[in-house]
Amino acid sequence: MSARSTAVSEAHFEYLARRTRGDDDFLKRLKSAASAAGMPEIWISPEQASFMQILLKAAGAREVIEVGTLAGYSAIAMARALPARGRVRTIELNGKFADFAERWIAKSDVAGRVEVHRGAGLAVLPKFKSGSADAAFLDADKGNYPGYLKESLRIVRKGGLILVDNAFAFGQLLDERPTDREVPAVRAFNEIMAKERRVHGIIVPIGDGLWVGVKE
Repeated sequence: MSARSTAVSEAHFEYLARRTRGDDDFLKRLKSAASAAGMPEIWISPEQASFMQILLKAAGAREVIEVGTLAGYSAIAMARALPARGRVRTIELNGKFADFAERWIAKSDVAGRVEVHRGAGLAVLPKFKSGSADAAFLDADKGNYPGYLKESLRIVRKGGLILVDNAFAFGQLLDERPTDREVPAVRAFNEIMAKERRVHGIIVPIGDGLWVGVKE
């Protein structure tokens, strides 16, 4: 045992990744096709996908909402952790990204468990019923994270999961002069999450930092 957490290095992450369930051939082909189509390669890492699947299974989740579909990688990964009648409702603003995701979701083993909703997150989320989800995963524009969190806390049931990506601000969270324009928004949101009394949360140092919280 240790009273303090062990500092995690890049070597630790490589060690972890080699011992975690990775992408299957389908997900590898999806990523390759997305890259060939000129889509940004900003999907979650395989080890983060595996970790999120474990969380969803442990929570007995059946209904998940996601803001930020991109190529559909995370939606498919999460849907694989749900029971046969489970569902991921994923929201994508970019029409081309939504088209791509729908095509690959249709070819996946969880085609019947993922719905792609087109539009801005703050326009689509209010259409979902309160208490209608067991988990939410936020991975879109960081400036709107507070609004997404507010809606997620309405939609996700008590005891459900609140997962938020990029808590480490693309690796620039602690930089004195960050170059990514969304770093200030991530920093501000991290403070909001830390003070939010309706969520018991912690930043898990996996991927680019993942907020993992339970709605209380």
